[in-house]
Formats: sequence, structure tokens, C-alpha cells
Amino acid sequence: MEPTRFPWELIYVDDGSRDQSLSILLRLKTADQRVRVVELSRNWGHQAAITAGLSVARGDAVVLIDGDLQDPPSVIPSMLKEWTNGAEVIVAQRKSRAEHDFRRHLFPLFYRALGFLSDYPIPLNTGIFSLMDRRAVDAVLQLTETNRYLPGLRAWVGFRTAVVFYAREDRASGEPKQTFSKLLKYALDAIFSFSYKPIRLTLLVGLTAAVASFLVGLFLIVCRVLGIGLFGSPMVYGWTSTVVFIILLAAVQLTSIGILGEYIGRIYDEVKRRPLFLIRKVHETQAKN
Repeated sequence: MEPTRFPWELIYVDDGSRDQSLSILLRLKTADQRVRVVELSRNWGHQAAITAGLSVARGDAVVLIDGDLQDPPSVIPSMLKEWTNGAEVIVAQRKSRAEHDFRRHLFPLFYRALGFLSDYPIPLNTGIFSLMDRRAVDAVLQLTETNRYLPGLRAWVGFRTAVVFYAREDRASGEPKQTFSKLLKYALDAIFSFSYKPIRLTLLVGLTAAVASFLVGLFLIVCRVLGIGLFGSPMVYGWTSTVVFIILLAAVQLTSIGILGEYIGRIYDEVKRRPLFLIRKVHETQAKN
């Protein structure tokens, strides 16, 4: 940030860490008064922690970046250049990834599914790494939904958007804290928070199953009348039609109930209106008069 000549502050969010992270961050704060540390009351999750950081940020523009250094800070000057040129949201889009585990293969599949299912355009191959103008930050903070997908919220609020491209690095150290189950929930939040297509697809599947069941039933009736067995086998009356209808309709019903459950679960979370996070303390150096 020093070469940019902008005044800046650096906000770390400690999301209920159980190691020495907080003490290390507090030493950084002591060494540099531009550092502020937001200590949350417990671990609230990635998206809630980001929202907590946004809630205390004071700048005219805010850059979001994870602490694992997979998103290189060297891209920030390019974002600031786009911001000074009039863009209000600058999204960092990955042109390559350095991961070597299952994430390398799952993320492209997720983005293809999100691009197909989303009801409006969300920039793909992007995470939280971005710059948002103060107006965009304030707009995102007005969105208090519990199951958050920040890249989707960032796109939903609109504002003039620019894109910078970068190569995503491997982790600087340590192991990823995002397990498969957490990544799956993140993906489901992205899809079900910004798309009605899954529930519409259940209607399509239901209609398709109804037509298929009618055709299969008609075919079986013809076979029964003509006394024809299937594939040259002896005719067993009643068995085939029963099994086909049970399996087909049960599969449609269970799939539809599962999709409805995802939406209803999110409605339940929103109705409770619990806070997204609780801040134990904001550690900062008090300005001298």
C-alpha cells in the first residue's frame, strides 16, 4: 500500500481462532497504529467474519482478501487504479489456480453450475478478493441475510464494475480450514440464495415423470392386451408396471422434497433474525487529540 500514497488501515478479523493468531495480531497492532483487530466472540464462519470486517471498515474503498495469501496483495494497486478511473466494484478474477487437491476439480464444476442456475449474472471464477467503493460496502451491509454468498451479494447490489485478472497462488502455509462439508454448504448457499431454477426444475421433472409414466403405462397396457412379454421373457402381469411407477415417482418426490428442504431451511434461518456475528472487541490504537 505504501507506493499508492493513499492513507490506509489494515483490519484483521480473528474468527474465534484457538491458536496464537490473536496475540500475533495484537503485536502487529502495537507495532503499527494503522492496524486494527476485530475479535469475534466465537467462530462465526467465513462469510460472517468478512461482514464483521466490513462493518468496522472506515475507508472510502475497502479491499477484501483472505489471510492465506493465495490472493496476492500485489494485485491491489491494479484495483485502486480501476477505482480511481471510476469503477465502484473491482472484482479479481482468477485465470489459473495453484491448488493440487480435489478443489482444483470441484471449483470449475461449481462455477459452471452456478452460471447455469443463477437468475442473473454473477462473475465466475471469483471469490471475495475485490475492492468495493464505500457506497457498495454500505449497500452490502444493508443485506442482512443469514446464509451469505458475498460474490453474489456484491453482484446483486450493482454499481459500476471492473475486472482485473490474476493467477491464484497456493497457500503460503498451513492447511485449508474449509472442509468438503463447508465448501458444499458454501456452494448450496450460492445456488439457493440467487436462483429459483432448482425449484422450477422440480416442476419440469415432475411433468416429465408424469408424461413418462403415462407412456410406460400405455406401453404396458398394449403388451398386456397383446400378450407380449418384455425382451422375449414370459409375461409377468402387474410386476413391471408397479416397480417402474414406484421407483420413478419415489425418486421425483424425494428429489423435490430435498430441494424444498434447502429453501425452507434458509427461510427458517431468516425468520429467526439472529445476528450474523458478535464482536467481543475491536482492538485499535486510539487517536491522540
